[in-house]
Amino acid sequence: MSIPVDLADLERALGAFGSGHLATVSEGGSVKIVTVDPVVEGEGLLVRGPGGGTLRNLAGNPALTVLFPPTERHGFALLVDGTGAVDGEDVRIAPTGAVLHRPRAHADGPPPPFEAPAPAAAGDSACGHECGPVA
Repeated sequence: MSIPVDLADLERALGAFGSGHLATVSEGGSVKIVTVDPVVEGEGLLVRGPGGGTLRNLAGNPALTVLFPPTERHGFALLVDGTGAVDGEDVRIAPTGAVLHRPRAHADGPPPPFEAPAPAAAGDSACGHECGPVA
């Protein structure tokens, strides 16, 4: 299932979720996950004060993902991929893509948490789950 949402609608999408989890990876391959509340600023996202480990990871590897878990049982999660730039104690994220996601086994769950174009026909998803690009 595909649910396309333009990145210009990212602020609306974020409004349908609570806090997110920012995942970064160090140059040595260690994953760090912290809880964040990003805000849309310009064409990107701003995360205030995620902590020193996150800032160190981004200094060596700017790739990141922010996961917003479903707000309801079997609901959709929002995943936002991007690159992060350290700005003092904050992180500025340039989103490169996003996806609403839930496994096919959760198809009995609620509809997407915000109005989006109608989903494509069942089976059209390239990911093998019930998901679709937000970008």
